[in-house]
This record gives sequence, structure tokens and C-alpha cells, in this order.
Amino acid sequence: MKIETKTAGGDLVSGAECRVSNDYGTVTLKSGETSAVRRSSKDLDITCRHPSNPEAAARAVSRANAGLAGNIIFGGGIGAIIDHNKGTAYTYPTWVQLVFGKTLVFDRSSEKEGTPVLGTETTGATPVASAKP
Repeated sequence: MKIETKTAGGDLVSGAECRVSNDYGTVTLKSGETSAVRRSSKDLDITCRHPSNPEAAARAVSRANAGLAGNIIFGGGIGAIIDHNKGTAYTYPTWVQLVFGKTLVFDRSSEKEGTPVLGTETTGATPVASAKP
């Protein structure tokens, strides 16, 4: 997953300290970097801090990937249960851009190859994930 941070005016800011976490653990990276994230059926929480900007927060929605459907159809469900329990049946957006001072939700279902997923701003301090398919 690639994580970038921007100001409210749209300027990219590299080097913000970002924490990415789900039920499997937490990864720390600098904005502008790409990091492996352990997949899960649970959404991914992201928080980025930079000394010159207010905190940026986000939730990346976990979506079932095509492999889960294949396991259900061809594997009789056993493979789907195993993949669900291990988290491998799910995928997060591959590229997100957090905005300082905002809380955004990123949903892979709106992902277009080669561009960051557009975030939807939430009104509360904690983003609420949309229903899973």
C-alpha cells in the first residue's frame, strides 16, 4: 500500500509519520513510501502526523477479492473459510492520499489503476466503514 499526505490546498507532503493498523498489528512508515500490509476482513486505520500540519486520519475499507468467490464456487467453501480466517480473501486500496486536518474513508471498489483512490470525508472523529459485499 502506498500512503501519501497532502495539505488542504493539495500540496504533497513527504515524510509524515504514519501508523497503519488492523486486527493483525501495526506498521509504521513515512508518507510517500509503500509498505506491505497484512490483509484482514477488518478495515485498516491510518493516522499520519507531521510537525507543520494537523493530524490526517483515514480508514481503508477491506473488501473481499475475486479469490474468495472462486473458493466458494470451486472449493466448496472450505478454501473460502480458510482464506477468510487468514485474511487473504480481502484487499485494501493500493494507493491512498490522506489530507491533513481531515478524516477520510477510502474504498477499493472505486479504485482505478495508476491513480490514488479518492477518499470520502467523514463528519465525525472516527470514520465509519460502509457495509461489506
